[in-house]
Parts: sequence; structure tokens; C-alpha cells
Amino acid sequence: MSFFGLGGGGIKIQVLLDGNINNNIQQQQQNRAVVEQKKIVPMHHMPSWKLRKNPFWKISVSSSNSLPTNEAGLPILHAYEASQDIGGKIVFLLPSGKKTDHLGIKIQFIGRIDMGHGIHEGRPHYDFISLTKELLPPGSIYQAVTEIPFMFKHVEKEHESYMGRNVNVRYFVKVMIERKFLPPITSETDVWVQSYGQPPPQNEAIKMEVGIEECLHIEFEYERRAYHLKDTITGNIHFLLIRIKIKYMELAVIRREISGDGVAAIAEDANNKSNNSSLPPSGNNIFTETQTLIKYGIMDGCPFAKDVIPVRLSLEGIPADLTPTYTSVNQRFSVRYYLNLVLVDEEDRRYFKQQEIILWRKELG
Repeated sequence: MSFFGLGGGGIKIQVLLDGNINNNIQQQQQNRAVVEQKKIVPMHHMPSWKLRKNPFWKISVSSSNSLPTNEAGLPILHAYEASQDIGGKIVFLLPSGKKTDHLGIKIQFIGRIDMGHGIHEGRPHYDFISLTKELLPPGSIYQAVTEIPFMFKHVEKEHESYMGRNVNVRYFVKVMIERKFLPPITSETDVWVQSYGQPPPQNEAIKMEVGIEECLHIEFEYERRAYHLKDTITGNIHFLLIRIKIKYMELAVIRREISGDGVAAIAEDANNKSNNSSLPPSGNNIFTETQTLIKYGIMDGCPFAKDVIPVRLSLEGIPADLTPTYTSVNQRFSVRYYLNLVLVDEEDRRYFKQQEIILWRKELG
């Protein structure tokens, strides 16, 4: 919901999307049917790139409505499935006895990729969707409350909404009241879009080796390569040869956002390789942000040869908003996830092995 009342007789614009409308029984039944089909799901917070300091943040956020609500007490932000039509109504509110003259009222549905400063030379953003409809022809608004329904049908929303470090993907509804000799009155309301995913047809186990000649030989295996966002990573670490004193071992989940020119070429090159490189790509027009989402201690002390250490890590317990793996969004950015296994010996030397995992979305929200 957004309110703007700059001039124009004090007019205010209220944008109510389908998930927020609760004005009659028929509309409630229609909304309930859409929700039951998992096409529109209420969200308890605005996803972001930041890590949460509170490990129980999901419980506290879901129990306390951190988003503003509309007059019906419903949360503003909803997750829309990518194939769902975007509709609702625009409400214009005027003080009693006032009127607003206008040169026409339009509504837009925009899909936009916003790049951070310095990421792209030239335009700071790119609109991959831009649709405009006329709500009212030039005239005047006299009523205290004017409601106008709108609908954008069969719009292909190929990218998920995303809030990153250097790049954002936004979908929003924008209402514009054109005025003579004055700038238009505008209101923007975000639409959060998500897409159901599927695991890859070949979801093979990950098996790799870490070794130092005549000193250390470890085999580690993870149950599979692809996981949904609320999945649990399981596996085993096999110690075959131990001739150094290990102090501890930990497993980290790393997120890497790459943006700028050349992302498509990097994604293609990564898919053709083993994806085990621990070094992020670099270049004059490539910006890389690497974020450690969680560190999970899986062993303290030195193991013996032939010891097997189990691994079990819940992705849902990570204090961050996970996204699916994005390989090349509009050839402008990618987001990938890695498991980083680290061993530290008594002299604080670190031995590590990194492996990419694929994340996909099973549920909206």
C-alpha cells in the first residue's frame, strides 16, 4: 500500500493487489481458491541479502507481523507464482469537498533489474517488462472514494524477484496521475514474484577427495548435488590417512553473487567445468560478492584413520533468505551456492575443498 498526496487537492492513491483485497464474500472466495492453489502466498518479511543475527529469526518474524498491513489487517507483501495474473484495484481518496483535475490516469506493470552504482556503465537499470494501461481519460475526480479494478493477464515473468548486494530484480505496479503544469502524482507497489522449480533429472551424489601427499587423505561424499531451499544436506567424511594433528573441521555454506558484463560467458564456462574452484571470477567489469551464510562445526580434535564423520546441515536453519541458484539472469548477474569444507591443524594451517551445490524452490514464500 502506498499513499502520495502532493498537491492535486490532497488526493491519495491506495494500491490493493489481489492478495490484499477483502471487500466482499465473492472476492474472499476467489482469493482463497488462489491461495489454496499456492499461487499467492503471504510473506512475513521483505527478503534481503543481509544475514540475521538472531538464529531464531524465522520464528520471531513469523509470530510478529513485521510488514505493514492494509485496512483489513492483511500483510502487504505476497509472493506471486510466476504464471499468476497481477490484478487488484486502485483506490483514490479525496478529502470531503475537494476535487482533482487530471490529464489522464495510467497504470504500469514493470519488471526491472536495478544495478548498483558502478556495476554497469550507462543505464543504472534495465526494464525487461513495461506494460501500460489507461485507468481514466482526462477529467476530474469528485468522489471521496473512487475504486478502479485492474488486471495484467498472461504476463511472462521469467525472472524471480531478488534483493542482492549489487543487483535487484523488481516487479512493481505504478500509478500515475498526469497534471497540467505540474509533475505527475505517482505511487509504486512492489509485487514479489517466485517460481516453482524442479530438481535436475540427474541428481547424483557428490564424491571428492582431499589430500596432501603422505600426510592426509580424506574422502567426502554428500548425498546429492541439488537441494530445495528447506532441504537438509547429509553426507559423510572418511579419513583414510592422518599424519597431521587436526584441531577442528567445519562446513560452511557460501553464497556468491556475480554481476556485470560477461556473466553469461562465466556461467557457460562454469557449467563446462567441475565447479570446484574456490576462486571467484574477476575482470574489469565483473563485480563479485562472496558471503558466508553459516559455519557448522562438524568435528573437534584429531580423528584416527578409517574414522567416518557424519554431516547433517539444515538449509532452513540458515539465518538468511536463500534463493534458488541463478546461473545467468538476463546475462547480467548470477547467484551460486557452495559447500566449503575446512580443516585446521594445530599450527592453524587451513586445508579446504569447495563444491558447488544447486538450490531450487519447492514452495513459495
